Amino acid sequence: MAYNYTLIYPTNINPMSVSELLQKLLIPRKWRHYLRKEQNVKINGEYRYFNQLVYPGDKISLKLDFVESQQQSYPPSGRLPKIVYEDDDLLVIDKPKGQKTHPNLFETDTALNDCTTYLKQSPYIVHRLDMLTGGLLSVAKNPAVVPILNRELTTKIFHREYIATVDNANKLKEKGTINLPIGQDPNDQRKRMVRADGLKSVTHYEVVQKNSDNTAQVKLVLETGRTHQIRVHLAALGTPIVGDPLYNPNFKEAEELQLKAYQMSLIKPYTFDRIQIFLGQKNKA
Repeated sequence: MAYNYTLIYPTNINPMSVSELLQKLLIPRKWRHYLRKEQNVKINGEYRYFNQLVYPGDKISLKLDFVESQQQSYPPSGRLPKIVYEDDDLLVIDKPKGQKTHPNLFETDTALNDCTTYLKQSPYIVHRLDMLTGGLLSVAKNPAVVPILNRELTTKIFHREYIATVDNANKLKEKGTINLPIGQDPNDQRKRMVRADGLKSVTHYEVVQKNSDNTAQVKLVLETGRTHQIRVHLAALGTPIVGDPLYNPNFKEAEELQLKAYQMSLIKPYTFDRIQIFLGQKNKA
């Protein structure tokens, strides 16, 4: 199957070579090779050598007819997801708390099963949310955008922000960075912990509001993406998330984890356009 993309070179960016342009668009090296070999890059309708310049206002057309699909099959759940944003390549949903992102074995009630019901085809996973965490979850509709989005995540072009309610607000500074390595808890396979031999883990936080009951709403941005990172880091400060059954010693039965992915920002693949998506705001491109 061929995937075709067209964009206009922005007027606020200096001219660059075709090769530099494709790199800036985060197109994988192997794909750049095929685009050159098959002359599937057209500038204003004509092939342009990779060392030639592209100028503001030029029309760039890309044909990707070599993309291999490694799609995993997700059976439909029969339920529709709550859609927050959609365009030709990307679907962003509001994943409920308590729902898994993707199935194991024969499960059919996860977020990706819901996406299959809506799309009438299996989506491509981009990132995950913990089962107890609700909020914005993005999936790709086709394999042509998957490596672009993955590269955006690793280079921090793709931003995700979270909001949490924590206990012991008096222990929190107004803002700060938590830089503590995280590894497996040897006493409980479900849990992670701060440990010297763990993986580098960095979380930035800012207090949004402090409440009279010594709780606070905190905005969080991940610089790394370890399992349970936000939960472990906040607990390490003595300010665990309200409703956290694993890391809050004052957890009460039937409480929900007060952690949501509420905002994301990314560059739309094969464009120079940054989009921002907010929880609670339906926006279909």
